[in-house]
Amino acid sequence: MIGKYIPSLRLRTLPLSLSGIILGSGLASKGLQSSFDWFVFGWAVLTTLCLQILSNLSNELGDALKGTDAGQQGRAAYGLQAGTVTLQEMKRMIVVFIFLSIVFGMALVLTAFDTFFCIRSLVFLGLGALAIMGAMTYTLGKHNYGYKGLGDLGVFLFFGLLSTMGSFYLQTKIMTVEVVHAAVAIAMPIIGVLNLNNIRDIENDRLHGKRTLASRLGKRRAKIYHAGLLAVCFVLFVCLRHYWVLLALPVVVWHVWYIFRHDGHDLDRQMPVLMFTTLAIAALAII
Repeated sequence: MIGKYIPSLRLRTLPLSLSGIILGSGLASKGLQSSFDWFVFGWAVLTTLCLQILSNLSNELGDALKGTDAGQQGRAAYGLQAGTVTLQEMKRMIVVFIFLSIVFGMALVLTAFDTFFCIRSLVFLGLGALAIMGAMTYTLGKHNYGYKGLGDLGVFLFFGLLSTMGSFYLQTKIMTVEVVHAAVAIAMPIIGVLNLNNIRDIENDRLHGKRTLASRLGKRRAKIYHAGLLAVCFVLFVCLRHYWVLLALPVVVWHVWYIFRHDGHDLDRQMPVLMFTTLAIAALAII
C-alpha cells in the first residue's frame, strides 16, 4: 500500500533540497562563528525534506486538477497520472506532510531559541508558514504562481535564500554578507533544476496555459538562461574564494553542452546530474 505513493514523493529531488541546509550549516561551523548544533541541523533537514515532498505532492495535484499531466509522454508517470493514487488519497498525503512540516519546524525553532515567545522565534515560525504556503501554491489553487512564470522566484526565495540563510542564522544567531552571497550562489543551480524541468515540458505547458519562465522565454533563450544561472553560481563562489567548487566545473560544462544538443524527454536524464552536482557544490563550498 505504501509503495504506490513512492513515485509521487519524487525521492530523487530530496538531495537537492538539502543543498542550502548543508551550505548554511557548514558555513556556520567555520570561521569566527564556529557554531554547530547537530539537533538544529537534524530538525532543519527533516523540515526541509517534508517541505520538498509537500511541494512535490501539491505540484502533482495542481497539475492533475488542471489536466496538465494528462497523457504526457516521455517522463515518469506519478501516482495520479498512473492511476495508482486517487485524488482523495493525494489530498490526505498533503495533509500528512503539512502536519509533519509544522511539527518539525516548531521543533527546529524551539531547539534553536529555547522558546516560542520571542521575536526571533515568531519570525521563523512566520517564515515557516510562508514556506508551507509556497510549497503548496506553486501549481495548486486559484492563486498558484507556477502558472504565472514566478516559479523561479519562489525557488530562489525558499530553497535558496531561506534554506541557506535560515540554517546559518539558526546555528549562529547572526547574519553575514558572505552567507547572503553564498545563498544567492547556491540558489542558481537549484533554480536551474526547475528551469530544466520546464524546458523539457515547454510544449505541454504551453498547450495547457502553464506560463513558466521557460515557456515565456522560448526554448533557446531558456537554455541560455540555464547556462547563465550556472555561470553566476561559479562566479559568486569564486569571488567568495570558495575555490573547491571548481572541481564540479567539468561536470557542469558537460551538462550545459548536453542541454544545448538535446530536447524533450532526453533532458530528463540530466535532472539527477544537476541535482547531485548542486549538492556536491554545496559540500565543496564548505571545505
